[in-house]
Amino acid sequence: MVVKVHGSPVSGATQRALAVLIEKGVEYEFVLVDLSKGEHKHPSFLSLNPFGQVPAFEDGDLQLFESRAITQYIAHTYADKGTPLITPHDPKKMAAQSVWMEVEAQQYDPSASKLMFELVIKPMFYGKPGDEALIKEYETKLSNVLDVYEARLKESKYLGGDQFSLADLHHLPTLNYLKGTKGWGLFESRQHVKAWASDIMARPAWLKVIEPLQK
Repeated sequence: MVVKVHGSPVSGATQRALAVLIEKGVEYEFVLVDLSKGEHKHPSFLSLNPFGQVPAFEDGDLQLFESRAITQYIAHTYADKGTPLITPHDPKKMAAQSVWMEVEAQQYDPSASKLMFELVIKPMFYGKPGDEALIKEYETKLSNVLDVYEARLKESKYLGGDQFSLADLHHLPTLNYLKGTKGWGLFESRQHVKAWASDIMARPAWLKVIEPLQK
């Protein structure tokens, strides 16, 4: 049975789930949820995600929401397919990857996603510029996180070690949206962060995910 992803191509969380499926070579069906029409708030979608947010995921009788939970399920369930995004048989490596997955979710994303909202989402969807005071606040917070990343990436090619993993992949949506904004200078000014970001954003699976956005 083909797995299903209910989501929107512009949703970073949806993109995160799709990237893992493509990296793993798992066949899937994409079910478009039109956010502009409020389809994510319809009862039929709320039965899949009671919070009314994309994506929602189905694999047979299993239903999941929250993109990072979805990516981990896929990586573990289809561990023998495609790109090895986790190392379950090596507890020490798995622990390092888990640490940096938590760092992404708890330290990096809160500032990166809010900066993205001010620099990209507000102008694109609301037709107004971001709040400069908030932009400065989120840039400062993100800068502090990226200082830690720079130190880490001096030691290893990827955040979780020398192997590309979910710890890196989870960053891709915010990286993609921040590139081309003035916030991108935070990444370019750090040699190892810049190299890491360029590396993971050039992965064929990710380029396939964002292809619809280029049209």
